[in-house]
Amino acid sequence: MILEQNENITVITQEKATVIELVKKIQALYPKFKNDNVIVVLTSLKALGLSDITEFLQVSNTHRGSKHSFVIVSDKIDLDIVPDEIVVVPTLQEAYDIIEMEEMERDLGF
Repeated sequence: MILEQNENITVITQEKATVIELVKKIQALYPKFKNDNVIVVLTSLKALGLSDITEFLQVSNTHRGSKHSFVIVSDKIDLDIVPDEIVVVPTLQEAYDIIEMEEMERDLGF
């Protein structure tokens, strides 16, 4: 797992561990980036299933509940099967765009 912090965005890049191991690491290190928007990059993994994505649901809901963005980047999952409660996009640029839009919505009080 690689952590990169840039202003108010933390990018977590998955290297080799399983999704379950990654979620456990994110939960353990959560205080370190709880006040940042978070992007989890899973592009190095092979095909992902719905169960892999839903592993992130609890941490995503907690993070989004505290008015911060939580976005997963993967081009290896069918976006139609992803629950609405979690944000998954195919590219890193789209993740930054989502964060920018959500920041504007929060600024406007939505």
